[in-house]
Amino acid sequence: MDRFVVSPAGPLSGTVRAGGAKNSVLKLMAACLLAEGRHVLTNVPRIADVEIMGEVLGAMGVDVRRGRTPDELVVTTPAEVTPEPPYDLVEKMRASVVVLGPLLARHGWATVPMPGGDDFGPRPIEMHVHALETMGAVFASSHGNVEARVESTVGGVPRLVGNRVVLEYPSHTGTDNVLMAAALAKGTTVIENAAREPEVSDLADFLNAMGARITGAGTSRIEVEGVDALHPTTHAVIPDRLVVATFLVAAGLAGGDVVVEDGRPDHMDMLIRKLAAMGVEITMDPDGLRARRDLSFPLHSVDVATLPYPGFATDYKPLMVTLLTVADGVGIVTENLFFGRFRYVEELRRMGADIRTEGHHAVVRGVERLSGAPVRAFDVRAGAALVLAGLVADGETVITDAHHVDRGYENLDGKLASLGAHVVRA
Repeated sequence: MDRFVVSPAGPLSGTVRAGGAKNSVLKLMAACLLAEGRHVLTNVPRIADVEIMGEVLGAMGVDVRRGRTPDELVVTTPAEVTPEPPYDLVEKMRASVVVLGPLLARHGWATVPMPGGDDFGPRPIEMHVHALETMGAVFASSHGNVEARVESTVGGVPRLVGNRVVLEYPSHTGTDNVLMAAALAKGTTVIENAAREPEVSDLADFLNAMGARITGAGTSRIEVEGVDALHPTTHAVIPDRLVVATFLVAAGLAGGDVVVEDGRPDHMDMLIRKLAAMGVEITMDPDGLRARRDLSFPLHSVDVATLPYPGFATDYKPLMVTLLTVADGVGIVTENLFFGRFRYVEELRRMGADIRTEGHHAVVRGVERLSGAPVRAFDVRAGAALVLAGLVADGETVITDAHHVDRGYENLDGKLASLGAHVVRA
C-alpha cells in the first residue's frame, strides 16, 4: 500500500477536517518530559511522525498510548527517565532533537544521536547547542552522539540558568528547544529573534497550562521566567495549517467548493492572499474556511518567495508550484530558507509541467493540462503536491513512496475521496 493512484474526477465538493498540527504535537510530546505524571493531548493526528516520537519517548521510559478517543494521546512520564534516545529512532526524524532542552532542564544531562554521526559542522543542531550553552550547558561530540550536561548549579544541584539567547535565525525547533529548557531554568530567559509560528504559541500555551511563566510567544521576543517544577495537564493541539493549505490548493486545482471546518485564516494570511490573487476565492464561513473556484475562469500566475513566518512558508511551496503549473502566465518561486528543495520539480516535469530551476529560483510557465505519469514522493509535502497534481492530469498518476506522505497526513486519500476525488492507496 505504498502508492497513491490518482485520476481526474472533476470539481471537488464537501467538508473536511485537517486535524492536529504535526509541527506542534511533536514538540508537545517532548514537553511532557518536563513533568512527572499523566499528560493528555487531544486532536492528535494518526500520522507516522507521532508514532516515531512515541517510540523515542518510550525508549526513554515514558509510556505513550492512545486514549479513549482516536484523537487522544496519553503520555505518562515517570519520575526518572533514561535521557539517551536511541540512534535508530532519532535517525528517522530530525525533529526529535527537541528532546534535548527538556532533558537538560529536568535531568541535567542527555546523550542525543546526531543523524549521520557527523560532528556538529553546519548542521542545524549547532544553533540549539549555542543557545543551550548560554544557559549553562556544556557539549561534546563522541561516537556520533551529542553528549550534554548542565555545568551550572543552583544549591549544589545542576540547573540551567536563564540568560539572553539571540538566535542566529528564527528557527522553529530552535525556539521550541530553548523555550522548554527555559521553563525550568533558574531566573529569566529572553529569546531574541524567536520564531513566530502558531505552533510556537501552541507550545507556550501548553507550558503555561503546566505552570510555566511565558510571555511574548508569537512575537520575535519571548520572555520566560523559570519555575521550580511543572505539572501535567490536558491540551488540544491546534489545527495543521499545512494540511489546511493542501485542501485549499486542491480546490484551486480541481475547482469546486470545499470547506475545511478547522481552518484558521489567522494562521495562513500570506497563503490566502496568494490564492486569492490566483483566482481562488477564500472566505471564512460559519462552517469553516471555504475555498471556491469556478473552472470557467482561469488561474493567474503569481510570484512567491519563502520567508520565516508570517511570510510564505517553505512547506507551502510544493503545493503552490503545483498550482502554478496549470495557471495562465509565468510565476517565479524563490526559496530563501533551505537549499535544494526543488527535487519534486523533476517529477512534475514528467507530468508535462513547464518548470525551469536555477539556484534557489523556479520559473513556472503554466500549461493547459498535466499528463498522468509514474512519479515518486521524495518527502511529505512534495508527495502531497504530486497527489494534487494527479487531480488535474489526463489519465492515471501513480505516486510511489507514499509512506513519506504518511509522516504528516492522516488518511489523505480518504479525505480527498470524501470530496469527490479519485484517489486510492494501492
